Amino acid sequence: LDLGAGSAAGSPALSGGQSRRRKQPPRPADFKLQVIIIGSRGVGKTSLMERFTDDTFCEACKSTVGVDFKIKTVELRGKKIRLQIWDTAGQERFNSITSAYYRSAKGIILVYDITKKETFDDLPKWMKMIDKYASEDAELLLVGNKLDCEVDREITRQQGEKFAQQITGMRFCEASAKDNFNVDEIFLKLVDDILKKMPLDVIRNELSNSILSLQPEPEIPPELPPPRPHVRCC
Repeated sequence: LDLGAGSAAGSPALSGGQSRRRKQPPRPADFKLQVIIIGSRGVGKTSLMERFTDDTFCEACKSTVGVDFKIKTVELRGKKIRLQIWDTAGQERFNSITSAYYRSAKGIILVYDITKKETFDDLPKWMKMIDKYASEDAELLLVGNKLDCEVDREITRQQGEKFAQQITGMRFCEASAKDNFNVDEIFLKLVDDILKKMPLDVIRNELSNSILSLQPEPEIPPELPPPRPHVRCC
């Protein structure tokens, strides 16, 4: 048999550089995880989300009204994870709305602005929201945002680290959505911590019926959960 160039050129199936191999459909996500971003108004929650999901930055973002969300798929530990990231409003008048999203979140990113002391002083208030509504298993990450404004810093890194150390299991990181510094690391480390806590049988079974496996995208939050009796921090 002659399998040289002449034979291939005469074959309609191979003409024009086409391949016989059919394109494989993309592999579905193994897990879906919900992450929420909370913190006072103007700390850069939306900017962090948009930098991670779309690699964009807006100097003058409008304040989030209620909640917004974006989707991004990442691969970690050999698993394909579909992240649903909820961006919550920082104004207190929206607390009754945004608190309904805490219960289903497997990861919570609490953000303050290193150039605004009042946003750091608000952290205990946000921790009360977490203790009241979030799952005890939720991974927590404290982020000091706007590292690009170092000259205007009012909160030292040591202050951020000290606050995080008072909360069991809370990680700490400083970042800049504007300069795209540590943004990917924030989300990927949080997801990695979530995966490390998942039971081995869930990790091994992509079709598990766990709340982390393939489930329809939520359109509206569940009913506001009752307050939890246990308080995370003392």
